[in-house]
Amino acid sequence: MISVEQALAKVCEGFTPLGLETVSLDRALGRALAQEVPSQVSHPPVAVSAMDGYAVQARDVAGVPCTLTQIGVAQAGSGFDGQIGTGQTVRIFTGAPLPQGADSIVIQENTSVDGSSIKVLETVPPGKFVRPAGLDFRSGDVMFKSGKIISARDIGLLAAMNVPWVGVHRKPRVAIVSTGDELVMPGQTVGPDQIINSNAFAVAAYVATLGGDPLNLGIARDTRQSLHDTLASAKGADLLITIGGASVGDYDLVQSVMGEQGLELSFYKIAMRPGKPLIFGRFLDVPVLGLPGNPVSAGVTSALFLRAAMDVMLGLTPFHGALVNVVLGDDLDANDHRQDYLRAHLSIDSLGVQTAVAFPRQDSSMMARFAQADCLIVRPPLARAAKKGDRVDIIPLNFSRLGF
Repeated sequence: MISVEQALAKVCEGFTPLGLETVSLDRALGRALAQEVPSQVSHPPVAVSAMDGYAVQARDVAGVPCTLTQIGVAQAGSGFDGQIGTGQTVRIFTGAPLPQGADSIVIQENTSVDGSSIKVLETVPPGKFVRPAGLDFRSGDVMFKSGKIISARDIGLLAAMNVPWVGVHRKPRVAIVSTGDELVMPGQTVGPDQIINSNAFAVAAYVATLGGDPLNLGIARDTRQSLHDTLASAKGADLLITIGGASVGDYDLVQSVMGEQGLELSFYKIAMRPGKPLIFGRFLDVPVLGLPGNPVSAGVTSALFLRAAMDVMLGLTPFHGALVNVVLGDDLDANDHRQDYLRAHLSIDSLGVQTAVAFPRQDSSMMARFAQADCLIVRPPLARAAKKGDRVDIIPLNFSRLGF
């Protein structure tokens, strides 16, 4: 068996970033940028008013009260064409271009109006309530670097930058093969010796969450021919995921059948719990991750190794088990030689202190507990017993590429 750290390193070495494709802004959410993005415009393009009020020359209102003559109106989308001279002002609204000659704004609350005579009741310094040209960003400024995941806020900024198209890494195509005579699809009648194929749907959802396109190739039965035929459909994918059959039982045929067709095995078995029987290698020139069949084992290994593989293909900094340190909410026993990933509930108190409490039972078949978990508590090999109040490392499970 190899360590989790060694396995993650080998997985990351087995992938390279995928090529670039150009997508419209309305299809860019959650995508990984493949190139930097400079702004095509300045924002704002000219100096504009930040408030409703009157555009003035600050020197004209140095002594108040004083009276100015209104010579026009400026509003967003329709500026004032003339120039403000001494003793003059222009009625202006938020977002309107600052008229020539003006250098400040008196807000309307600090004025008294009598026709075109505007009495100013409070002095303002130059630049008051004025947003200068390029306050936010300027044309040519690089606002996004390669490797950025585009969030909803980023979409708004890209639109403001006058960028209608962006270059992103192509979504990884991930083929998923379930194995086992015992599997039936959701909605089908479940016999006494059968279980529902939940893993395929979960792993497909993990792939989509991580930024890929899942392709479910169906269920390969426990015969060499069925497995051979189903696996052949994965040719051309960026990653093949098999679920189940990765162990060494009489009906665990994945390694054997793939080996007959030239499987290049990188490793098999990791010193971790859950998820020990995990395969990684290349098959039909496609990287392959052979996940365990137990639902929690498949989920935990996806949270580590599938995530790392997807990161590399999307040109991101690969996940290497980066952790968050929190307070332990209950005692934990000493660990053995395998790295443990304990499903746990995470709470945050009024002071922002995060506390993790492991569920009392950690069976790798308990999907409900995994769905209810907020995080995985990471227990290194041979870790000593831990007490309530100690610090522990966790991997949060609320991970999403979309952000906000």
